[in-house]
Amino acid sequence: MSSSDGLIVSPSLLAADFGRLADAAREAESGGAEYLHFDVMDGRFVPNISMGPSAVKALRTVSRAFFDVHLMIVEPEKYIEEFVRSGADGITVQIEACTHLQRTLSLIRSLGAQAGVALNPATIPEQLEYVMDDLDLILVMTVNPGFGGQKLLPATLPKIQRVRQMITDSGRPIHLEVDGGITHETAGATVRAGANVLVAGTSLYHYPQGFAAGIEALRNTAMSL
Repeated sequence: MSSSDGLIVSPSLLAADFGRLADAAREAESGGAEYLHFDVMDGRFVPNISMGPSAVKALRTVSRAFFDVHLMIVEPEKYIEEFVRSGADGITVQIEACTHLQRTLSLIRSLGAQAGVALNPATIPEQLEYVMDDLDLILVMTVNPGFGGQKLLPATLPKIQRVRQMITDSGRPIHLEVDGGITHETAGATVRAGANVLVAGTSLYHYPQGFAAGIEALRNTAMSL
């Protein structure tokens, strides 16, 4: 599911009021978001703890959006089945956390979900070379993961370009997602570099004119030349 311009917006619930997550999910969907992004953190892979399968399950009853679940956890293979059962449509794992990446991606797809892999800022894209056929999505982290509200690292823009070229060369319809510091000021640069899925949290849930206006403004600035 995507908009007419091919750009997908995936609001990050990490920036929402955790006391009103159901309202935040409804607000995102009614505001024009195609995806809903779940930042799952375990306090080990990243220095923060956030949410788990129970949050996915609870929100599945109130939203028809594509549930875009990003596992920033060690040993993600132990929890993938539970997240899919809870309602995840896509599961993205960190390449740095997977000893057997191809096996993990294959497991995700065998359970009926879309498989994604995320790269931290210092991880080179060439590590994906042998799993391109197993991917539905590649997530380029544009900040070091763990906390919302960080500023995009400019050094990640050439990396987005490199991943886009790898996707083009593969001939496969793989989404290229970016996450970290995606605002109305930075979105355009990431789209020009090749991204087509934007994860944004603070810039949407704290937009002065409201969520729907924030998504519209993000789309407009992202697609402007």
